[in-house]
Amino acid sequence: MSCELNYGQRLVSFEGGLWRWDGFTVTAGAETAAAIRLAQGNRLAEIRQLRLNLLPTLENAEKMLSEAKEAMVQAERNRTSARTKARSAQEELDGGRNTHTQVEMDIAARSSRLVTVKESLKQTKADLEETQGILNEAQRQLGALPALDEMQQQQDEVRKKVDTGRTELVDALSWQDRLRSEAAARASRLTAITGEHEGWRGRAEAATHQLAELAQRIDVGQKELEQLRCRPAEITIKRRALLEQLDEADKVRNQAAEDLIRAEDKVSELAAMRRRLEGNLANNREIRARAEAGVQQCEDRRAEVTQRILEKLDCAPGDVLSAAGVDSDEDLPSLEDAERKIDRLKRERDNMGAVNLLAEQEASDLEEQLLSMVSEREDLAGAIARLRQGIYSLNKEGRERLLQAFKNVDSHFQDLFVRIFGGGKAHLSLTDSEDPLEAGLEIMASPPGKRLQNLTLLSGGEQAMTALALHFAVFLTNPAPICVLDEVDAPLDDANVERFTSLVGEIADITGTRFMIITHHPYTMARMDRLFGVTMSERGVSQLLSIDLDRAERIRAIG
Repeated sequence: MSCELNYGQRLVSFEGGLWRWDGFTVTAGAETAAAIRLAQGNRLAEIRQLRLNLLPTLENAEKMLSEAKEAMVQAERNRTSARTKARSAQEELDGGRNTHTQVEMDIAARSSRLVTVKESLKQTKADLEETQGILNEAQRQLGALPALDEMQQQQDEVRKKVDTGRTELVDALSWQDRLRSEAAARASRLTAITGEHEGWRGRAEAATHQLAELAQRIDVGQKELEQLRCRPAEITIKRRALLEQLDEADKVRNQAAEDLIRAEDKVSELAAMRRRLEGNLANNREIRARAEAGVQQCEDRRAEVTQRILEKLDCAPGDVLSAAGVDSDEDLPSLEDAERKIDRLKRERDNMGAVNLLAEQEASDLEEQLLSMVSEREDLAGAIARLRQGIYSLNKEGRERLLQAFKNVDSHFQDLFVRIFGGGKAHLSLTDSEDPLEAGLEIMASPPGKRLQNLTLLSGGEQAMTALALHFAVFLTNPAPICVLDEVDAPLDDANVERFTSLVGEIADITGTRFMIITHHPYTMARMDRLFGVTMSERGVSQLLSIDLDRAERIRAIG
């Protein structure tokens, strides 16, 4: 429909719908901004009034919740105290029971010990009677044996009969052997009886000693028995006292249990009250949240309306009346006047010119360009970071390689300096900076007989020799197949030229380098393998000459 309307045209239906040439439409029956603001204002007032009404209830609920929490804490303290009292009573009861059990165990142990003593006494008396009987029997057997003197007399008579009657030799010998056997048996028996007598005497003494010990033990047992006879009465008294304490502890425990039950009932009531209050508080919080949501919705709607006012009228909501030329103390103009004024203002706006419809596309293009530039900026920042990382890695590797090369060159330089000068010492050092890439180089040398000093303080020949040592030190660090030396021996005397040519020969043998030396010194030319020179035999005509000194020496040796 908007595409068919010309510039500045609009179409209004009977129901109140509006179509404008620039695409603006108003649906028939739609609420106006004033009606929406009025409804929102009424809803906001209702929500605020509801919030004011709910605030006392919320405060009361929070107060009741606080009181319930305090009561619950107090009940928890009472329950803890009751449990402590019950635990103490139970401990006292257990202690009394343990004491009673220990007393009964002592009584049983002493009774058992008394019975053991009595049985031991009976056994000792029986052993004593048995020992006395054995002793009496041994004494009786000892008395029944014949006397020793009589036996000796019989033996003498037998000997006399043997002497007087040879005829009865066999019978007498037999009789004599038999008598000797009986005598030996009797003597052996007498010895055994004597030993048994000594043994029985020892046993009798031991029995007597044991009887004395048993009598002493009987006395001790009688004393302990007298003490134990008094012990049951003491134990009975203690038992009665413990039973009384046990009854008191049971009463305390029962009282503590009753207090604990009452405290737990109180805690249960407080917990139920707390749940009810928490439910009320949750409901109130839900109502409050809904109210706050309504308030927030109204605030959002208000912000939206404020934004629309700013977009359309470019002023604050409080400045709408002043922007419309209406005094705040006067009544609002009629709706028809307001609409006519709005139409007039819209026509004036339309007369200002068409709206730039490509502004959104242009903004989108600018945003894409901005994003592209930001992306390029990030890429550049990443490239710069990578470049800095590469520079850091190169500097690190360069420092390591430079320090390693410097160390190798310094080592070769110190060795070559000593060999060229025939003594002394020298070294290289980095100065002016801790970074080896930015530091300077200082050459410190001490020829034989001189102190260590800077290279600039040496003589010209010493400086030349030191420079040669440094040159060859660098060359030994990274040898090359060919080396050209131009007039390096010019400032040297004959002795130093000799050292120089010897050093060149050694380096050539070590590295396999072919040296090409440009010189006018005869000593240097004498040490070379081949000489190349230019001569002018005729004026203006130069001729190149080459002499192989090794071949010349061989020819000379042959000739």
